[in-house]
Amino acid sequence: MASQQDPVRVVTPDGRRPGPRTPGMDRQEAFATEGTWSGFVRTEAGMVSGWHHHGDWESVIYVLTGALRMEFGPDGANTVEAGPGDFIHVPKGAVHRESNPSAGPADIIVVRAGAGGESTFNVDGPERS
Repeated sequence: MASQQDPVRVVTPDGRRPGPRTPGMDRQEAFATEGTWSGFVRTEAGMVSGWHHHGDWESVIYVLTGALRMEFGPDGANTVEAGPGDFIHVPKGAVHRESNPSAGPADIIVVRAGAGGESTFNVDGPERS
């Protein structure tokens, strides 16, 4: 392996940068490369985010603490709920919103894979049925 490689890096909690904004969510970016985005997200108890999607990026979410409810599909009629230790997969372009139905903050880790460019698009709501 004679080629020059990028170094292995660590991002501590103090080293995270503000991530893409969606009302109701505190996204903190750890890493953003041409094909991946990863970070930490905190939502307060009772919070409901704005509707959004991630364009050509698919997302995997791991719930650390609290609870995550996600609404999606026509009229936002489909719902999944996850708790500590659960993973959620969000397909490319899926319009959704998250909420925290627990009594305390919810902390999640998000990893996105895609083609680059913007990774979050806020919208008025889901498509109509």
